[in-house]
Amino acid sequence: MQQKVAVIYQTQTPPARNGIIKPMKPGGYADSGADIAYSLRKQNIDVISPADEPGTEADLDWVFPDTAEGIQAAINKGADTIWLNTVLYDGHPIEKFIDAGIAVVGQIPKQVDIFDDKLVTNELLKNNHLPIPRSVLITHNNADTFKLNFGYPVVAKPIRGRGSQGVYLVNTPTELTDILADMFSSGDYGDALYAEEFLPGTEVTITVMPPGGYVIDGEVLEKDQHWSLPPVRRFNHANGIAPYNGTVAVIHNSEVLNDSELQTEAMIQLCQQCELAAKLVQSRAPIRIDCRANAQGENFLFDLNMKPNMTGASRPHRTDQDSLTALAARKIGWSFDDLISNMLKQSWRKDAQKIK
Repeated sequence: MQQKVAVIYQTQTPPARNGIIKPMKPGGYADSGADIAYSLRKQNIDVISPADEPGTEADLDWVFPDTAEGIQAAINKGADTIWLNTVLYDGHPIEKFIDAGIAVVGQIPKQVDIFDDKLVTNELLKNNHLPIPRSVLITHNNADTFKLNFGYPVVAKPIRGRGSQGVYLVNTPTELTDILADMFSSGDYGDALYAEEFLPGTEVTITVMPPGGYVIDGEVLEKDQHWSLPPVRRFNHANGIAPYNGTVAVIHNSEVLNDSELQTEAMIQLCQQCELAAKLVQSRAPIRIDCRANAQGENFLFDLNMKPNMTGASRPHRTDQDSLTALAARKIGWSFDDLISNMLKQSWRKDAQKIK
């Protein structure tokens, strides 16, 4: 029996954790949610939407709010699968529906809550012998006394960040003091931040898919481990930092590595390291890991994103909106529609699918 799918989007900022705030994306991923729902409907998959006849360009016609009422409204209209195109956390309203047996596409909320904390994630990766940059925790209490065990330039970052929002390349102690003061006074990121050594080498983004059955080149393949899509190189950084995709569409500053680059020992090893990271955080949907080389060409995993952006060129007015994951998928022959249909194949119910 064909699934009846509803896509939900983020409607509120997640609760603070230990005084740390994850800022909300304007629009709460309604745009990518509409891209997903439109793609599914185009593929003759039964999409449940708030509007009976959604307008192609009207994002909110396609997606339900991620509140208990919004999710229940989708189920009342017939949805049996909820696509979690939202930021999850422990206590998110979707949890009671997962407990009740609804199928979902997306991550386990409790796991997202844990691993959205970049310092917790980095510690896990480090303990499993994965390469991460050196960093230092900075709070209101130690902002005047913390010590760097690495030199400038450094990168100042939110602990529960989202993409490049609030990420700054800092060249001097005075500049860092000023930026920290601004970030703390804004209240956008909570009571703690961190500074990380700046890696000046090539940056790539690697999307890691969960285990499951996939259709690639017309053939059904069973992947029994997490596996990587081809890495995507980032370029045209703004002051050393990849710009936010809402400012510069990623198709204008990103490209998939060519075949010879993909076959280098360093890139094969980096993909394997990202796959281990995905296993460690128990991902059940795509995650995106940003990696960068130091001056000696050694690669490091510097940012693991449990909720990668999933915009795509499915609607006619958004032909330049392929996400980094969609760009990577094209290298293995997947259109955005193929990516979305293969993601749907990985839907899961509580206790019905265990991560290997």
